[in-house]
Amino acid sequence: MPGDKSISHRYAILAALATGPSTLTGYAPGADCRSTLDCLRRLGVDCTGPAGGAVTLMGRGLGGLRSPGGPLDAGNSGTTMRLMAGVLAGHHFVSEMTGDESLSRRPMRRVIAPLARMGARIDAVDGHAPLTIHGSSLHAVDYTCEVPSAQVKSAILLAGLHADGVTRVTEPAATRDHTERALAAFGGRAEVNGLTVSVAAGQALHARSLAVPGDFSSAAFWLVAAAAIPGSRIEIDGVGLNPSRTSLLDVLRRFGARVDVEVAQDRDGGEPIGRVIVAHERAGQLTIAPDEVPGLIDELPAIAALAAHGGEVRVSGAGELRVKESDRIATLVSGFRALGVEADERPDGFVIGGAPASATCPAGGAADACGDHRIAMALAIAALGAERPSTIEGAEAVDISYPGFFETLDRLVSQRVGA
Repeated sequence: MPGDKSISHRYAILAALATGPSTLTGYAPGADCRSTLDCLRRLGVDCTGPAGGAVTLMGRGLGGLRSPGGPLDAGNSGTTMRLMAGVLAGHHFVSEMTGDESLSRRPMRRVIAPLARMGARIDAVDGHAPLTIHGSSLHAVDYTCEVPSAQVKSAILLAGLHADGVTRVTEPAATRDHTERALAAFGGRAEVNGLTVSVAAGQALHARSLAVPGDFSSAAFWLVAAAAIPGSRIEIDGVGLNPSRTSLLDVLRRFGARVDVEVAQDRDGGEPIGRVIVAHERAGQLTIAPDEVPGLIDELPAIAALAAHGGEVRVSGAGELRVKESDRIATLVSGFRALGVEADERPDGFVIGGAPASATCPAGGAADACGDHRIAMALAIAALGAERPSTIEGAEAVDISYPGFFETLDRLVSQRVGA
């Protein structure tokens, strides 16, 4: 698998805030993570790569970034914009963060509010990018997030490194903990007490050489395909198995697939890796409840594709999908219908599939991914179950997170046909 996108962002940012040169291997190849590197370069960080997946960054130390002298373009990457906003809030200069049309529609008030409470001033357009960040001396806060968001939590923690005192963030539900683990990898510390994470200001971070695990959220599409398609089996090595990311594996077991997992030793970055094997056994029905959604938010488009192969997927409590790279609820439902799959839109979720097991396969057709990388990949997996070829518009968006996705899909399908 390509390197994990979430971890790559965090390693690069913390390497920039550390002292000395850090080398990151297996850095995610997609456009989102390149946006983070481009922003760091504009902030005075010497950075080489990615070349063969390796990136070297010369850290400038905590508070050592310099004024960029122009806008910082986050492209399509919400992670870049939100995490960098937390970092820039504690630097004594003014910076502007911009993004593409899709990113400029995504909500930023949820990160602006806590950073403003810490002492930064952030100007926005009705709560959306572009953001003008007036960095300042920050003070610690105890902040309770209204919605579970690893990006918001991470932005506050990164700002907390530049504040006085101890900053605490409490979430309504647990989210991925890559920032907490990455801080420890770079010599810092985040205290975790239930749903509250705290960081002390002024921690000295140290340069490291770290390997990025394979991306589990990208692997999800292959795992779903193997679970859904009769006669299929797939083995994925070297993939990240952070417990805050792997709820999909239990979902696939509930659907009826055979799932085997081997966890290796944690890497130096504190991230468990290992091998996952998934094989089709039967197609069933799935109900994803609201309390499961925070741990599956990136995998829900892939999970929906299970229903294109004879199952049924019901999701509720997932209103957050409406403010991703696209309105993922509306885009999924319209895309699946275009492929001939039964699909109903709900205010906070969807119902996909539900046709009798004896029904014919979806006919296939032309579906629009609306420039959303995860929707494009989900539609591709769904289209494998159709009677005739399908066309996916906007599929070039997969380069945001998984360049080479369609080449890998072609290879896997060819192997299956050859078998």
